[in-house]
Amino acid sequence: MRRRTKTPVSPLPQRDGIDAVRVRLPEDRDGVWGTVREHLIARFGPAVGGGPVEAMLAEGRFVGADGRAVDGDEPYTAGRYLWFHRDFAPEERVPFEVAVVHRDERIVVADKPHFLATMPRGRHITETALARLRRDLELPELQPAHRLDRLTAGLVLFVVRPEDRGAYQTLFRDRRVRKEYEAVAPYDPGLALPVTVRSRIEKERGEQAAREVPGEPNSESRVELVERLDGGLARYRLVPVTGRTHQLRVHMNALGVPILDDPVYPVVRPDGPEDHTRPLRLLARTLEFPDPVTGAELRFGSGLSLSGRA
Repeated sequence: MRRRTKTPVSPLPQRDGIDAVRVRLPEDRDGVWGTVREHLIARFGPAVGGGPVEAMLAEGRFVGADGRAVDGDEPYTAGRYLWFHRDFAPEERVPFEVAVVHRDERIVVADKPHFLATMPRGRHITETALARLRRDLELPELQPAHRLDRLTAGLVLFVVRPEDRGAYQTLFRDRRVRKEYEAVAPYDPGLALPVTVRSRIEKERGEQAAREVPGEPNSESRVELVERLDGGLARYRLVPVTGRTHQLRVHMNALGVPILDDPVYPVVRPDGPEDHTRPLRLLARTLEFPDPVTGAELRFGSGLSLSGRA
């Protein structure tokens, strides 16, 4: 049995808070690739074309574990590691800042604004809370312990050191974190509150909206009325027990009081420029959990607020 070697550390520093891409050359299959160039073109050419790969090699953008540029004519070596930085499409800057609520040697608790993704995914790469915090706080190994929907604002827990990451992520897996959300939605005098909503939620890849379907419930949320507002609106406290995609938005819509300015529920809004003046009125208000390292009970509150105007 071949002993797996430890993955070397990237010789390239982060760029704009984003790690370099690591490539491991797979086992040579009967001499399919004679050189590094042949493999890289076969691997990335179908997506970007052979020309860009050739240009990156010529510019010395592929490097080995020693940080030196790779010559495309070097012989193919199975198991070798290479690194490179991707070119990202320009992203419109989300015009809100990420506030730091708490920071110590283990964790960072941040107030993520509306419209900013938690971490790189899809077309949101550099304009993410993770990338911004890594740059601004000079914490290149920072990682989120959980994810908050891009359109939702509020508290997100990040872990500073890789060796602590598993302990904090396990808190969320084991449902030992208590989260409270605040939402603004229509007021319905006929809706009896508080209420606990349980249903089965599924979301298909490529579809914007999640759906409630028949079957064993996999989601649970408690909905409470906080206060009535002007204009037929109300402020609600939402306490999720589980963490399905769009869970609170789906449950509020199912109750007949969809969250104000939701672009997906009850009707998916056509694609177009986002109006940053009308965010989804959903805020992750509090985050409470036992610190897995110190055992202390921690509780954090968001400094953000929701507008109660339609």
